[in-house]
Amino acid sequence: MGSEIEKTVSLVLGSGGARGYAHIGVIHWLEEHGYRIRSIYGCSMGSLVGGIYAAGKLDEYIAWAAALQRLDIVRLLDPNFGRSGLFKGERVMKALRELVGSHLIEDLEIRFTAVAADIDTQEEVRIDRGPLFDAIRASVAIPTVLTPIEINGRRLVDGGIINPLPVDPALADDTDLTIAVNLSARPSPNPPADPDPGDQEPPSSSSRRKRIAAFFSELGDRMKGDNHKKKDANDPPRTSDLISLSIEIMQGTITNLKLAAAPPDHLINVPRNTCSFYEFHRAEELIALGYKLAQDTISPP
Repeated sequence: MGSEIEKTVSLVLGSGGARGYAHIGVIHWLEEHGYRIRSIYGCSMGSLVGGIYAAGKLDEYIAWAAALQRLDIVRLLDPNFGRSGLFKGERVMKALRELVGSHLIEDLEIRFTAVAADIDTQEEVRIDRGPLFDAIRASVAIPTVLTPIEINGRRLVDGGIINPLPVDPALADDTDLTIAVNLSARPSPNPPADPDPGDQEPPSSSSRRKRIAAFFSELGDRMKGDNHKKKDANDPPRTSDLISLSIEIMQGTITNLKLAAAPPDHLINVPRNTCSFYEFHRAEELIALGYKLAQDTISPP
């Protein structure tokens, strides 16, 4: 685009698990083409990427995420033996705090709001003050997967259950454009394949370590201690599959309703079958996809 006049942007980053890496590509494209991001509204993975960008540490996060392999991701999981979620989420948040540092949202140069949901009152909660990673942790707390977090006496979970793409609060901003990135768009007829579907372990690794790698794609079954076996088309769906598909259906439906009521100036659609919810080892590929989709959407040929 290369515009002489800088345009200010309210950027809305939606929920969608590992597809959220595409948000980074969108941010890169905007920065390179004369847009200045003045505010960010993020839900779930969108709050994670948006919060880290607002803290000025996106390059460090990209380097960290691009180096992740399947077993690295498994090592960041801290099983919870209670009943409120499969994982505590403390280990990954600790790693990210060490990478990004501690920040108060109100001290960030870019206005930032994380969207969560109060599980008791069933209300949307917009967090725009306080510790950055408390807000992010609340926004990413996928029910049944990560335990809820309590902030100011409220039990908070992933905002994706109530507002996966929070465009509506952004429309009140005094910026030139509202740009939203939807991670729950219609499926693509030709989704990209995982470039490295293996378990990324040296041949000398034990079979147990290989089973642990397989565990990440079978969260529910592995937590129950089931042995890994190749999935047949006639097999019943795994617990992890059901969780992921249920989230996809719910978020896609809510997003469509929200967009009909509050459309942004530009909507960048990431097909929901681009990758599965948990494929966090595909950072570089998904960042590149986000960049291309921003180019195609905002500045088409």
